[in-house]
Amino acid sequence: MKLDTVLPPLALADVPALARVADDLGFDALWTAETSHDPYLPLALVAEHTQRIQFGTSIAVAFPRSPLVHAQIAWDLQAQSNGRFLLGLGTQVKGHNERRFGIPWEAPGPRLREMILAIRAIWDCWQNGTKPQFEGEHYRFTLMTPFFNPGPIAHPKIPIYIAGVNPYMCRLAGELCDGFHVHPFHSIRYLREHLLPEVEEGLAKGGRTRPDLTLSTSAFVITGATREEMQRAKDAVRMQISFYASTRTYIRVLETHGWGDTCVRLNEKAAKGDWAGMGAEITDEMLEVFAVAAPYDDLAATVQAKYAGILDRVAFYVPFHAGADDARWRRIVDAFH
Repeated sequence: MKLDTVLPPLALADVPALARVADDLGFDALWTAETSHDPYLPLALVAEHTQRIQFGTSIAVAFPRSPLVHAQIAWDLQAQSNGRFLLGLGTQVKGHNERRFGIPWEAPGPRLREMILAIRAIWDCWQNGTKPQFEGEHYRFTLMTPFFNPGPIAHPKIPIYIAGVNPYMCRLAGELCDGFHVHPFHSIRYLREHLLPEVEEGLAKGGRTRPDLTLSTSAFVITGATREEMQRAKDAVRMQISFYASTRTYIRVLETHGWGDTCVRLNEKAAKGDWAGMGAEITDEMLEVFAVAAPYDDLAATVQAKYAGILDRVAFYVPFHAGADDARWRRIVDAFH
């Protein structure tokens, strides 16, 4: 099992220092998210200022960009880093696509499937000179002239990860993708009863087996060096889980445990801006199911015990800041490996 970390929201000027420390500490990959900053821009700096660590997007929102835009950025980052880039794509939800990005929302699953096929067709054209002749319902790629062709690179096999919760995305990951970003809001029971069987269906459809797909997640962890630190972490995780659990898209994670009505109540409170009330809906029993709680010295072993035989790489859903507790992080990384 690999141990990754996540780039917190930073100004671009602060990215190189954090990337160098993450590389030095031994993390296996550094992921960016599309939240308050573009997910791709920091990765050019990560590629420039690191030597070993892999890096990628977890996730870049797929539909605001065309397949060629994703393909071109990924191609350049892969070339710059000598093959260390991981392309992670996700659909986001309807409201954010329509109201934040200002784009139409239609058939997200089939549309993402088509985007993956289009991206690979573009890469094949650049690497092998194949004729651009991809035509789908949502995307076309039928034109590539020498002036716009970046040409072949040394490491053309760029892994594509997608993110998802619901059955279509799980099956799509198994059928076509190199990796699957399992949403942080999950439980072992949900993974065993829903996600893994659906992934297996996709693998069978694609004529593949489980080793062909890397399963990754960013796990909620409650950790600290003192009781007070552990309590603060617990309160923060409770609020984060309440945020995700209020989204109806993720209701089946709660329904797996008979807690579907919690999603309804959380959704109502979110609409009213009752953030404190949302946190109160997440019980200690839910925290035990959806998070990992352990002091720093036991964190690596506890996370590995929870996910052994299920996931292939894990990051912690806690901020990592260069220069803050580097020695402690090194002990965790060393223990994990």
